[in-house]
Amino acid sequence: LETGGGIYHALPLLGAGPFVVLNGDIWIDLDWSQLRERLVAQDLAHLVLVDNPPEHPQGDFVLRDARVLAEGTPRLTFSGICVYHRDLFRGCRAGRFPLAPLLRSAMEQGRVSGEHYAGAWCDIGTPERLYELDRALSSRS
Repeated sequence: LETGGGIYHALPLLGAGPFVVLNGDIWIDLDWSQLRERLVAQDLAHLVLVDNPPEHPQGDFVLRDARVLAEGTPRLTFSGICVYHRDLFRGCRAGRFPLAPLLRSAMEQGRVSGEHYAGAWCDIGTPERLYELDRALSSRS
């Protein structure tokens, strides 16, 4: 269903308020306790952005005055963590569709906030990166 279609399919299970979505292939030491409250009334999404990792040096989005923009510099990488308002999916229909066009449209409307997270974060989307993280975490104990 891609990300957009998958979230849309799950909306009936998520309640009326904002909800957090995180990619299954990341590791982060984020304090989750206040994340849902970061989405303010007029916003459709709140993205957590991180420094660009070696495997993604060009980044994804720009963070300026707590607003996320699709174009410009300097760029940061989307961490895979976001708070969404269900209205982001208004007008969508069931089936397969990507999330990025919805986010970019909301950015053009000035309705996406964000934050730069400078703590520990890893994209563990490959076996090699998962192994590296496992090795690093194991050596801490």
